Amino acid sequence: MNLKSLVKRNYNKQPEIDFPDYKSSIFRAPKNKKISIPSNLEIFGPIFNKKIIGKLDNDLTLNFSKNKMSPLGHKIIVHGTVSDQFSNPIKGALIEIWQANAAGKYLHQDDKNPAPIDPNFSGCGRSLTSSDGSYEFLTIQPGPYPYPNRGIEWRPMHIHFSIFGESFGQRLITQMYFEGDPLINLCPMVNSITDKKAKKSLVGKLDTSRSSIQNILAYKFDIVLRGVKQTYFENRQEGL
Repeated sequence: MNLKSLVKRNYNKQPEIDFPDYKSSIFRAPKNKKISIPSNLEIFGPIFNKKIIGKLDNDLTLNFSKNKMSPLGHKIIVHGTVSDQFSNPIKGALIEIWQANAAGKYLHQDDKNPAPIDPNFSGCGRSLTSSDGSYEFLTIQPGPYPYPNRGIEWRPMHIHFSIFGESFGQRLITQMYFEGDPLINLCPMVNSITDKKAKKSLVGKLDTSRSSIQNILAYKFDIVLRGVKQTYFENRQEGL
């Protein structure tokens, strides 16, 4: 590894750990200062390949449907590229996504939202990036949903992204929001990220060049690992 090529972590782009507007952060935030623990451990794990991906894994409109019934809601294409800080494409990265259905309901036993479950939609999919770093999902536009914070507040429409490198130990997690959603600027979770560029990197852009395909809206969400143009990640700020 060329240490000179690594970009030093910029803590100014991290979200506020103790952010009163995001109520639960008050109870979860660590009270002591960060410490650095040296380690000589190496990460070992599987190298992902096409054999682990099923034919419908990146099509959330069909991979859980009963008798090929379509889930409720507007179908959308979510696509983009994964690249490093030097614009080099990342090939073979495993991307997993999960999201709420069109009514803002997750297929999860702990989701207390009274909105209905869609029997034809699991909200989960996965794909491997191609040689040019590209990926694509066909899915349903997720709905916003209420959650208890300072009373009841609403989360913007969003899709969760998990990106793996060459092993399960190399994992980054983030969320994609939708361009034009007025709830983005009202969300305490989003506003805990004080850096405007970092916040902007989480917004998928409406892509009209792809929206004519099958009469489906498309959103482009490029993911950059490390560097000044990097995408913000929840668990750490730098990339793989």
